Amino acid sequence: MRGTLVIYRRELAGLFLTPLGWLLLALALFANGLFLYLVLPYTGGDVGSSLRGALGGGTLFWALMVFLPPLLAMRMMAEESRSGTLEYLLTAPVSDSAVVVGKFLAATTFLALIWSVVPLYGLLFQLQGSPPDWGAVFATWLGAVLTSGLFVSLGLLAATSTNTPLLAAFLAFAACLGWILVPSFGGQLLNSLDAFVGTGDLGGLLVQTLRSSLQAMDVLRHFHFSWRMGVIDTAEVVFFCSWPCLFLFATVRMLEGRRWRV
Repeated sequence: MRGTLVIYRRELAGLFLTPLGWLLLALALFANGLFLYLVLPYTGGDVGSSLRGALGGGTLFWALMVFLPPLLAMRMMAEESRSGTLEYLLTAPVSDSAVVVGKFLAATTFLALIWSVVPLYGLLFQLQGSPPDWGAVFATWLGAVLTSGLFVSLGLLAATSTNTPLLAAFLAFAACLGWILVPSFGGQLLNSLDAFVGTGDLGGLLVQTLRSSLQAMDVLRHFHFSWRMGVIDTAEVVFFCSWPCLFLFATVRMLEGRRWRV
């Protein structure tokens, strides 16, 4: 636990001591402000809907969700591996799990701070006499943080597979984007197969099983039917916590292989 906290403080401080961290914060501040400015008229001045829209209701949020974790994963894994810092950590008296979990918590905390910009806008609205539904806003913000953790863990797993920063960023980006698009396109493909496959035979059973599996991993569906509605569902908490645990476990196993090669 102590080693995890040491890595966590080191990585979080490193994010705020580099231009990348401040650039990402400025980008998120500008993007969320622009989104609220454009969406508020279409919601009839509904502050709560506009704030929740900035945290998962629009394409901009998911674009940032796909774009930001790969950059953080690239810096924390591939860039450190290229510079030799990661090998130093692997030979230090710190476990591989502490290294991975510390980096994961630092990146997730950083993204949580980025999403906190939206509640700050809500505070400004309240000072102007238009208070939002803070319970719904908090639930949506919590969902955004848990979703960030899922994509950070997936990005770390993808970025650990290479020492080249640009390749690591590309692999992490492809993994995050694929996690969003595969359930949607896969579901459309399965719907087209229904016309050729019967519902009572083995092929129909296979199609139904694949459809259920795709729905189970559909992060957009899980987000919009729980956090986006301002509902804290324990089943969704389990979903957004179990996948990161699996990806982090795989990342630790991959780093253990590196330790034997150092």
